[in-house]
Amino acid sequence: ARFGGLFFGILAARPLRYHVAMKILAIDDHELVREGLLQVLQTLGDGVDILQSDNAQQAFMRLIAHRDLDLILLDYHLPDMTGLEMLQELGRRAPTVPVLMISGMANAQLMRQVLTAGAAGFISKSSSSKELLRAIKVVLDGGIYTPEDLRDLEGLIVDGTMPKRASLSRTQERVFRCMIDGMSNRDIAHKLDIGEETVKSHVSSILRYFDVQNRTQAVLAGVNYGFRPGI
Repeated sequence: ARFGGLFFGILAARPLRYHVAMKILAIDDHELVREGLLQVLQTLGDGVDILQSDNAQQAFMRLIAHRDLDLILLDYHLPDMTGLEMLQELGRRAPTVPVLMISGMANAQLMRQVLTAGAAGFISKSSSSKELLRAIKVVLDGGIYTPEDLRDLEGLIVDGTMPKRASLSRTQERVFRCMIDGMSNRDIAHKLDIGEETVKSHVSSILRYFDVQNRTQAVLAGVNYGFRPGI
C-alpha cells in the first residue's frame, strides 16, 4: 500500500501496535494524502488519537489546544508556509515534539535541509505503508529516520573540517553507524548486545567528539567525514 497514492490496501507486514495513549498531528493540504495517512496511522492501535490540519495556521491552533502531542507528520509543501519555515516555527512552539517530514520530492539535498532545520526524519510520499510505520517507530523511539535509498548520503553534507576518526573507539564507531542507520538507543543496545545506559554514554561521547548538541547534527557531521550506515 502506498500511503500517498490512490490505493490503501492491507499492510503486507504485521502492523505495529501501540497500547498506550498517543496523539499524532498530520499536516497536509491534500485530503487524499491525509486519508491515506489516517488509514495507516489507525493501524497503530486504538489508543492513538489522530489530529489533522490542512495548513500551517490551523496546525498552530491544534498545537494550542493539544499540548500533549507525541509526533507531528508534516508535509513539505503547505499553502501558507514552506516546510522549512514550518519546521522552524514548530521548533519554537513545540520544541519537544519530533517532526517527521513528508515530501513528494525525494533527494539528498532536500533531506539535508530538513534534518538540519530540526526534523527527526524524512520520508517520501511514494513510500509504502510499511516504511511509513517503520519511520514512525524510529522517530518515536528517539532515532532519526532516513529512506534506505538516500542513506549513502552522497552530497548531503556541506564541506567542513572534522576531527580525526581515530579518536572514536571501535565500539563508539559501531554505535555511531547504528545512529546513522536511524536506530534508537534501545535498538542499538539490542543489536550490539550492550546495555542501553552504555549506549547513552557512547552517544554522549560521540556528541562531544563532533562538538554538536544533538543526534541529527552528529549524523550530518559524521557522514561528512566518511561514516556510512552499518557496523
